Amino acid sequence: MRWLKKKPPQPSLTTVQDSVFGPPGSVGGRAVRHGTPRRWSIAGALIGVIAALIVFAPASWLARALASATSDHLLLVDTRGSVWNGSGVLVLTGGAGSRDASALPGRLRWKMGMKGLGLQLAAQQDCCINGELLLGIQPGFGRLALSVDNRADWLVRLPAGLLSGLGTPWNTLQLGGSLRLSARELRLESVQGRWRQFGDLTLDLLNLSSRISTVAPLGSYRLNLNDDPANPGVSTLRLSTVEGALQLSGVGTVNSGGKSRFTGEATAAPGREEALSNLLSIIGRRQGARSVLTIG
Repeated sequence: MRWLKKKPPQPSLTTVQDSVFGPPGSVGGRAVRHGTPRRWSIAGALIGVIAALIVFAPASWLARALASATSDHLLLVDTRGSVWNGSGVLVLTGGAGSRDASALPGRLRWKMGMKGLGLQLAAQQDCCINGELLLGIQPGFGRLALSVDNRADWLVRLPAGLLSGLGTPWNTLQLGGSLRLSARELRLESVQGRWRQFGDLTLDLLNLSSRISTVAPLGSYRLNLNDDPANPGVSTLRLSTVEGALQLSGVGTVNSGGKSRFTGEATAAPGREEALSNLLSIIGRRQGARSVLTIG
């Protein structure tokens, strides 16, 4: 008997396509995950939301950051605009729960933009800032650097009476005169929450007077905060008298955690002992003719 040979089955067009291109729903034989486009759309939407939050971040965010950094002693209220271009009213307070407060005249206006790999904030306030205050901001992984980019002789000038907003003892002293702030190559760096100062910060207290003293003015004084190269993370605080009937002097430190220690003394210039006796008893602990001042 003659046997008929069966021809092997020929692959169909569908089989050939499947072997080359893969079955429906796949590319090159690999299954396509239909969820991938959805994930990309969600990721794109999130990136868009984050970008919008950054671009249109409200000025109130800056106000919260300032309050947190100063333990509620310096507030920015009635904010308008955004973090990048806005304004507000600066207020000095005695801290959380304090009823003492004093607002700076007018509004603080600011603009912030990119500068190199960081940011620069330019602030103006007609009453108090010398032209434009320029602050550099350099963020990084676990670190933050702030710098004063101005080259002016002084940065800020304020009436001394604003200090009464800080509460005791300033609300009792009710100072007159003015405060002038200046800086030289000042830079602050924070690494894991610990601050270090580079450069100098100077506060001049000019022609001070007080409602509890008949002597006016009491004098002019200078408070210097300098970096200490021998002790990284520690700044040295020095108080000296420029001129005046009330003589003030002292020295202290401010560490990287913001804690300060200060020891000084106040005395009366020759011939002014009786006129300043009451004031010396109020501002410190009397030890004979001098009054001892301590902080921390």
